[in-house]
Amino acid sequence: MTSTVNPSNFNELGLIPELLARLSDLEYTQPTHIQAKAIPSILAGSDLIAGANTGSGKTATFALPMLQKCFLGKAVKKTQGKGNFVSGLILVPTRELAVQVADSVKSYSANFNGAIKTVAVFGGVSVNTQMQALRGGADIIVATPGRLLDLISSNAIKLDKVNTLVLDEADRMLSLGFTEELAELLALMPAKKQTMLFSATFPEQVTLLTQKLLNEPVEIQVQSKDESTLVQRIFMVNKGEKTTVLAHLIKTHKWRQTLIFVNAKKDCEHLANKLEKRGINAQVFHGDKGQSERTRVIEKFKNGEIEVLIATDIAARGLDIAKLPVVINFNLPRSPADYMHRIGRSGRAGEVGLALSLIDYEDFHHFKIIEKKNKFRLEREEVPDYTLNKANLDAAQALKNDKPVAKPAGTGKKKKKNKANQQDDVWSGWKKP
Repeated sequence: MTSTVNPSNFNELGLIPELLARLSDLEYTQPTHIQAKAIPSILAGSDLIAGANTGSGKTATFALPMLQKCFLGKAVKKTQGKGNFVSGLILVPTRELAVQVADSVKSYSANFNGAIKTVAVFGGVSVNTQMQALRGGADIIVATPGRLLDLISSNAIKLDKVNTLVLDEADRMLSLGFTEELAELLALMPAKKQTMLFSATFPEQVTLLTQKLLNEPVEIQVQSKDESTLVQRIFMVNKGEKTTVLAHLIKTHKWRQTLIFVNAKKDCEHLANKLEKRGINAQVFHGDKGQSERTRVIEKFKNGEIEVLIATDIAARGLDIAKLPVVINFNLPRSPADYMHRIGRSGRAGEVGLALSLIDYEDFHHFKIIEKKNKFRLEREEVPDYTLNKANLDAAQALKNDKPVAKPAGTGKKKKKNKANQQDDVWSGWKKP
């Protein structure tokens, strides 16, 4: 079924006074579209499938009802159950998103005076610290699947009393290869529970999961174009001139907080070195960095101490900077869905943002696929003082006429098999516990 409720302010959502007071403290003036549509249905106990772009306010959408359910549940119980159990579980794909979501949940629960215990668990840090934090159980756990399974195997936590489950960024979780881990976790939870699934895109794996997992869910599709002032621009550049053009744009526009995406860890260091030679200091952010280093870099970037950050796609999810002005695709993402997640780092919740992609003739065809999959079309632009050579102009004209783009001989690469297609379909034989 589809939700048609659309309250215009938080007082109409059915939230308790403690949460409303906290939202006022945080200067949340009115609910975003997804909050207005989803929160009443969640409070009514419905399962939920929600599609929304990043920056649409989805964390508060599931966190507020979950906190209310936990708080009221504690109030009516005469005795609290003892043991290493959890009531609400939020599964996320990355460490950074786990920290961000847990911080938000803790912030929203500030008026409960410590009555709600929220714990974040994720890899890359000591498991012992997290085991200590879970002593006596928790009301809400925000977790990455792999680390949660580690803690379960150590008997640090049990899932047989979970009554609310949230799968946040489900598409990313499955694309990162968490299918088997997710199935294993679901088998440890009660069959009867409220389940909410949030995803920016709905590939086949996610659709199959929703069919297997949710019971008569409310379906909400909110693409937050009207909540965002994100401007997308595409600049065509000559092969080999991307770095030069990038440095020119940063200096010309005097951008003071710029997130640049590349496709590989080695490309982060390589581009940072090239920019340094052009007088631009840049830091890097990728999976080889330890968790403490990654946290330090993100905090400095948020605070403006780092002006240019070069990152792989681990920053495409879970990086929440309220007023990040510029995101640049130095390399186009391999997945059209990841393009939307990358640019969603800017222009969040109504803030002004710019998403800029640099493409040469080898990128032209792939960007056309990104446009087709995401159902938009952008004007191709040139950077003043950087005139396109004949190869780029011919390629642009060929695509305009729907002709294949010719590439120099010897540049073709063997197409790798999709990892998702190589593994057995876990969901086809999976049944609810």
